[in-house]
Amino acid sequence: MSDKNEITNLQDLLGDITQPDEADKIEYVAVIGAGVMGQGIARTISAAGIDVVMIEKGEEKIEEALQNLTRSMEHEISRWAMTKSEMKSILSRIKWSLEMEQVKDADFVIEAVEENFELKKEVFRILDKIADPDTILVSNTATLSLTKIAEVTKRRDKIIGMHFLNPVPKVSLVEVVKALETSDDTVARTKKFAEKIGKTPIEVYEYPGFVTTRAIVPYLNEAMYILLEGVASAKDIDLAMKLGYNLQIGPLELSDSIGLDEILFWMQELWNALGEPRYRPCPILRQMVRDRKLGKKVGAGFFKYDKDGNIID
Repeated sequence: MSDKNEITNLQDLLGDITQPDEADKIEYVAVIGAGVMGQGIARTISAAGIDVVMIEKGEEKIEEALQNLTRSMEHEISRWAMTKSEMKSILSRIKWSLEMEQVKDADFVIEAVEENFELKKEVFRILDKIADPDTILVSNTATLSLTKIAEVTKRRDKIIGMHFLNPVPKVSLVEVVKALETSDDTVARTKKFAEKIGKTPIEVYEYPGFVTTRAIVPYLNEAMYILLEGVASAKDIDLAMKLGYNLQIGPLELSDSIGLDEILFWMQELWNALGEPRYRPCPILRQMVRDRKLGKKVGAGFFKYDKDGNIID
């Protein structure tokens, strides 16, 4: 081997060693939507040492989100699950803004607005114009078509789903959802990012409900039918499932935690897309949503809750 070849190979080797990983380049992430999921996602990313900008459409929503995020961490401090210095550190890395222009320098952009197809399409249309062409645009949708959302952009290969589960900081799983034209590079970079923020990614292909939503909806729906038919009380249904199957939370409290309006939307989307009876929403769910008994976030659903989200007997 010639000296010239040796030098070239050494340079290649050093290049491989010093080349930074794509996930390691992520220092600034934008989260669109400061609802429950957006707050959880931002907190999780910040806890991993990454700066975050939370973008919302009104000062009142930002103030409410900041109060809720602070309150949830203060509750954990009271349970010795977090220290005050950890909370201060997390909040110091989260910036709040009303301006979509803030995504211009973001390494990753995560959309976490409400589960509304037209709204999400409009958000992605705007993001595509503002964000750097190489930036991956992520949706946290649980049921909607990423392929159709991607159609409004000029970067279909860089559109992907990251379906986080609530509460985001505590659930280690995230579904990485590949749309029709999502590139393998986008999938790989997104999975590495997920690992960097402490999540275990599972790769799934776009299909109504993916894995987690599709599997959990019939379980929750059947528990509601059991309640509707008077087989047992809500308390005893949950107790039976927790003790009988070694679960940490029963189906009705889980429904309250997710939000009954959110679950109704999931069921309607799956029912419309797949037409299978197991996804047809239980009448009691429709009634509770009409009555605005939406679960823990409003203090009442199948159970009543105090300000810390604990069931009131």
